[in-house]
Amino acid sequence: MATDLPPADDLRERLVGAGLRLLDHHDPAELTVRRIAEAAGTSTMGVYTKFGGRSGILEAIYVRGFELLREALQAAPELGDGDSIRRILGLGLAYRRFALANPALYAFMFERPVRDFDPDPALRRQALETTFGLLVAAVEHAAGRGALPGGAPLHSSYLIWTITHGMVSLELTHAVRSPLPGWFLDTEQARERIFLDGLRATLTGLRQREPT
Repeated sequence: MATDLPPADDLRERLVGAGLRLLDHHDPAELTVRRIAEAAGTSTMGVYTKFGGRSGILEAIYVRGFELLREALQAAPELGDGDSIRRILGLGLAYRRFALANPALYAFMFERPVRDFDPDPALRRQALETTFGLLVAAVEHAAGRGALPGGAPLHSSYLIWTITHGMVSLELTHAVRSPLPGWFLDTEQARERIFLDGLRATLTGLRQREPT
């Protein structure tokens, strides 16, 4: 996805785009000022001028990752007739596909592969809310139609997200290891099907949850 970004003349955009392109082929820990500057066709001074240093450019890449994820979620098909539960399933599928297509960027966004980089808490919360808010809106819509319990949309949304994130993260871990002989999840179709089964089971559990 990062490689599909349109070319930009602005140095700031060139640097962010260069960082995203590096994540297509390199571990996030390799995002150095020099590497990013070289990939953008400029000097390291450009990074310091536009971002103040390594933390600044890394924060910009971090934020852009969530912007790209939000775009992917907004483009998610509703899997049929627009039913509110199907909309949530569509968001889950879009989340999974984004992660599988951009594993290094996904790790940079949700893990801590660069040990000395920790985004500002306010920035991190703002970035998370740009995507988590879409799920909350979908859950509220489902609750309004009686498809999910009402009264606690943040609670339900967080449970859905953590289950989704856990399944995706486990799949990514297996993806970088040697295939397991005879493993039942040996095709993309099987992996997507079990992902949807897990997400459906979560939604069924939420529908059956006793009010608190």
